[in-house]
Amino acid sequence: MRADKFVAYLRVSTARQGRSGLGLDAQREALQSYLANTGGRLLAEFVEVESGKRADRPELQRAIRRAKASGARLLIAKLDRLSRNAAFLLQLRDSGVRFVAADLPTADETVVGIMAVIAQREREMIAQRTREALAVARKRLAKEGRRLGNPNGAEALRRAAKGNSAAVARLTANANGRAETFRDAFADIDPAGGLSLRALAEELNRREIEAPRGGAWHPVTVARVRARLADAPISAQVGASK
Repeated sequence: MRADKFVAYLRVSTARQGRSGLGLDAQREALQSYLANTGGRLLAEFVEVESGKRADRPELQRAIRRAKASGARLLIAKLDRLSRNAAFLLQLRDSGVRFVAADLPTADETVVGIMAVIAQREREMIAQRTREALAVARKRLAKEGRRLGNPNGAEALRRAAKGNSAAVARLTANANGRAETFRDAFADIDPAGGLSLRALAEELNRREIEAPRGGAWHPVTVARVRARLADAPISAQVGASK
């Protein structure tokens, strides 16, 4: 029986920490300890250097894609510093990736989903308290013959427009979502796009990256994914890369 596969995600808050390794050493130690205790195998490691104020996590997305492509679990070194970061939790919850934290092994994808729901509920409660405070202010001003404007009206419209754009973007991404999982792997193995379908399939199999429906890669599977990534007809891909 083969050991479980993992893709690691580490995070530091500043570029200085990233260059010096401060914080990373402790996280890697937690990773190695977890892997030693579980007998797991580490396929890849992704390190994010970002400010706590940023919601976008490109390296996290790369790690998620690699984990999905490899049929591996995403291994987070330290969850304690991230447990209250709603953006991080929601990305994990919505990604559908299998997940475990080295410093808190019981905090799998189910626990993260619960934590994300709590974070969402806290935001909703804040919004509700804001609405209630505005209602009280309007009543008070109405008694004085004045009105409270809607200073957030324009912002609300902007948020609605942004939400519609995000919904459209999600639908567009979902159309080729499975193929996107393999974009990093294809670019890493064949950056110039010159490998044959068979050679690329063999290297994907060697790296234990599972095909879209699981199992091994074949030339025609590579052709289909390449076509989706390049938005080109599959027949043209096969003819050019045999």
